[in-house]
Amino acid sequence: MLPKRWIVERTFAWLGRCRRHSKDYERNPETSEAMIYITILPLMLRRLAGTKS
Repeated sequence: MLPKRWIVERTFAWLGRCRRHSKDYERNPETSEAMIYITILPLMLRRLAGTKS
């Protein structure tokens, strides 16, 4: 196993919570990238706020 592989696997697990990422529905790569940012935004906001819910 590679040293930091778990970080990537954990991130993919977080993205996998959003059903939209289960298939490749987007035609435009920029739209797909934007959806990833929207999906990860709540996690980043919780970390900035310092709450664990």
